[in-house]
Amino acid sequence: MIWIYFISSYFVGTIMFGFLVIKVIHHKDLRHLGSGNVGARNAGREHGKKEFILIFLGDALKGVIVVVFASILHFPEYVQLLGLALCIIGHIKPITLNFQGGKGISTFIGGIIAFEPLVVSVIIIAFLILYPILKSFTIAGLGAFLCIPMLLVFKEYDWISCLLVTAIILMICFVHTENISERLRKI
Repeated sequence: MIWIYFISSYFVGTIMFGFLVIKVIHHKDLRHLGSGNVGARNAGREHGKKEFILIFLGDALKGVIVVVFASILHFPEYVQLLGLALCIIGHIKPITLNFQGGKGISTFIGGIIAFEPLVVSVIIIAFLILYPILKSFTIAGLGAFLCIPMLLVFKEYDWISCLLVTAIILMICFVHTENISERLRKI
């Protein structure tokens, strides 16, 4: 049953709301617009707030579904987090779009909030502290994510869960390497 869950988690991640929303509303392929990324941020830059919100919520919902479903099945926390990681990998490298996906932020946010709702306050507080200093939405957001494992340690989650969340965050940071390098050059 767990293997079916893992495979399903990846395929849930491959549902690309950025591609679908822009295709349905504007009859365009988001992969050929702006940065070529099929995530909410590129869609928002190219088509506005409505599209950004729709895609962000759709992509976040993927993470929520994967975590909540595992919780309903009474899978251990580490299985829920592995499912979330696979969902994010599906979003980043979707077989449905020739492995050209998004960067995983929205899916991570939805899944990690479903896993531990208190992360919302940690992300917001850390972002509000980091953004004025770093003046970069991307770096401040990723920096805020790096505070999440500290919350999990504080709430006494097991070391495997803390390690998995850290690994997921590092994976997302790795996907953003080019953005981070570009932003650091501007600081």
